[in-house]
Amino acid sequence: MLLDGDEWRAKFRDFRTEAWRLETLPVYRVPDEEEEVREFLAGGRIDPHAYSDEYTDDLKRIRNEGKTKGRVHIVTRPLSDYLRYEFMYYEPHVLAGEEIRILDVTDRENPLPDVQDFWMFDRSTVVLMNYEPDGTQVNREVFEGDPEPFREAQRVALAESVPFSEYVKKLDL
Repeated sequence: MLLDGDEWRAKFRDFRTEAWRLETLPVYRVPDEEEEVREFLAGGRIDPHAYSDEYTDDLKRIRNEGKTKGRVHIVTRPLSDYLRYEFMYYEPHVLAGEEIRILDVTDRENPLPDVQDFWMFDRSTVVLMNYEPDGTQVNREVFEGDPEPFREAQRVALAESVPFSEYVKKLDL
């Protein structure tokens, strides 16, 4: 089953304890972000301590309800321009309560080489995020099989990654 619109938004509204994502791509082509990416590449930056939007407000709500939202992003250096842009927003997201971790596979074997992007809700519902090779999203598809391989991918990703704030201390962004 493909997810879009209200059905997709409901996954984030209705989860009980945890929403978690694995990101594997160096670029995500999101039409709504194109202008912001251009501004970033021209030198524009946000103040992560002052930044607030609907997403950070929702993260605070989730945290206040005792729920968690997190992700691990698999990366290689040098970081793409898109990742540098995305990292700028990760900082206020962490400050608002999202648990973001980075798994850098530049100098090591990727422990999850064949796992695609996905969201997992309450460790039971998996939504596959399907992308073209250039990062353009094709669709979101509810996975109908056993979620155990995705729980294992989450376990590995968390064990092999470091917190975002620790990772960026080593970078010159």
